[in-house]
Amino acid sequence: MITEGSNRQSELEIIMIEELVPADHLLRKIDRYIDFSFINKICAPYYSKDTGRPAVEPEILFKMLFLGYLYGIRSERRLVEEVNFNIAYRWFLGYSLKDKIPDASVIWQNRRRRYRNTDVPQQIFDEIVRQAMDAGLVGGKVLYSDSTHLKANANKNKHANVTVEVTPKAYLKELDKAVAEDRKKHGKKPLKKKDDDGNSGGTGTDGKEEKETKDIKQSKTDPQSGFMHRDGKPKGFFYLDHRTVDKRANIITDTFVTAGNINDAEPYIKRIKEQIEKFGFQTKTVGIDAGYNTAYICKALWDMGINAAIGYKRSNRQKGSYGKFLFRYIPEWDTYICPERKYLEYKTTNREGYREYKAKEIHCCCCPRKEECLREKQGCKSLQRHIWEDYKQWQRLYTLSDSGREIYKQRKEHIERSFADSKELHGLRYCRLRGIDGVREQCLLTAAVQNMKRIALLLSRRESSFNRLSSMFQLTIFHKLVVS
Repeated sequence: MITEGSNRQSELEIIMIEELVPADHLLRKIDRYIDFSFINKICAPYYSKDTGRPAVEPEILFKMLFLGYLYGIRSERRLVEEVNFNIAYRWFLGYSLKDKIPDASVIWQNRRRRYRNTDVPQQIFDEIVRQAMDAGLVGGKVLYSDSTHLKANANKNKHANVTVEVTPKAYLKELDKAVAEDRKKHGKKPLKKKDDDGNSGGTGTDGKEEKETKDIKQSKTDPQSGFMHRDGKPKGFFYLDHRTVDKRANIITDTFVTAGNINDAEPYIKRIKEQIEKFGFQTKTVGIDAGYNTAYICKALWDMGINAAIGYKRSNRQKGSYGKFLFRYIPEWDTYICPERKYLEYKTTNREGYREYKAKEIHCCCCPRKEECLREKQGCKSLQRHIWEDYKQWQRLYTLSDSGREIYKQRKEHIERSFADSKELHGLRYCRLRGIDGVREQCLLTAAVQNMKRIALLLSRRESSFNRLSSMFQLTIFHKLVVS
C-alpha cells in the first residue's frame, strides 16, 4: 500500500542544532582537538578597538576559509551558499539556523584591505604545527621534502618575452672561497673576480657594473608565476609548493611557494634551517629525491650533522659508451685512473667549483677502447670532479645503508601522499588566486587544514583506544572482585 506524505514544511518545530550534527562528524573532532582561540590574538593588531563598525570575528572568518579548503570548495560565493544550507558548517562556526552568514565580499575585502602583505596565514600554520607537537605527533627527527607544481590562474598563450636580472645563489661566496683555496693548494693563480658582490656580470661602457640577465617568458595575467618546461611535466605557467612533512604522523611542518621556473634545490637548505630554528627540531635524517642531489646541499646537510637518504641521478651518457663510474678516483694522488690503467691528471679548478682532469693525448689515440670512451672530435678523455664531491659520496653511502634504504623507501608514502591528498581532496591542483601572496595563502591554509584533519583523527583514535583499554581493565578488576 502506498501512502502519500503530507506537507509538513510549515509546521513549527523546536530543535537543537547540536543534536543534528552526528557525533562522529569530522568537524566535531576538529572542534574538540584544535584550539582556534589563537586566531583572534594574531589578528588583533589589524583591528581598531574604538572606531569603525563591528567586524566579523577573525576566528569565524578563518574558520569559514578552513571549511572551503577542507572540503575543496574553490569559490567563496559557493562557500557562503554551502554554509547557509549545511547544518554542520553552521554548528562549526557557532551560528544558529536563523543567524545571517557573512557575505563572500567580507572574505575577499578582508584579504585585500586587512591581511594583504601580512604573515597571518604563516602564523596560523605554525600554531597548528605547535599544537601537533604538544600532542606528540611531531618528532622532527626525520623530515621528507619535495615540491609539486600548481597550475597558475593564467593563460599559457598570453605572455611576453622579458629580460630579468639573475639573483645570485646564496652559496656563491662560500664556493668562491673554496675554489680559491683549492687553486692555491694546487699551485694555481687566483681567478680574477668578476665583480665585488658575487654577481657574474661585467662592466659596461659607462664604467658601471652590469648585472647578469636572462630572457624569460612572463605571463601577462599573473606576472609572478613562472613558465615551467620540464621533461614529464606539463608546460605552462605554474607555481611550486615546496613542502616538508614529519615522519612520525605525516604532519606538514613547512610549505613555501616559489615561481614555477625556480629549481627545487634553491630554497631547500634555508627552509630546513628555518624549521630547526623555529620549532627546535633535532633533525638527524632527511629523505629527498634526486632533484636535491647537488654538492652544495650534501655539504650543507653534512655541516649541520644531518644524514640524507637521497635519490641518485642517472647519467645521460649514450648506450655503449663509457660512464664516469668506470674511472676510479685515487684521493691520495688526486687523479683518476681509467679501465686501461692510464691516468687522468689534474689540470685546473674552474669558477663553478669543478676540478678538471685530463688524460694524455698519446695514450687516448692508441687506446683499443677509444670509440667507447671518447666523443666525436674529442682528442683525449677529460673528467670533472666537484670540490665538494666527497660530501655527495658520503651521503650516497648512507643512502645505501639499511637505515638509509628504509627511509628513502618510505619517502613516497609520506611526502607524495601528502601532495596527493592536497590535490585530490582539498583543491590544490589549481591556484585560486593570482600573485605569489595569494598562492602562498592557499598553500599554507591547505596544509593547515590537512594538519587539523590529521591531528583530530589521530587523537580521536588514541582516545578511543584508551577508553577501550580502560573498559577492559575495569571489567577485569570487577570480574576478579566477583570471583573472590
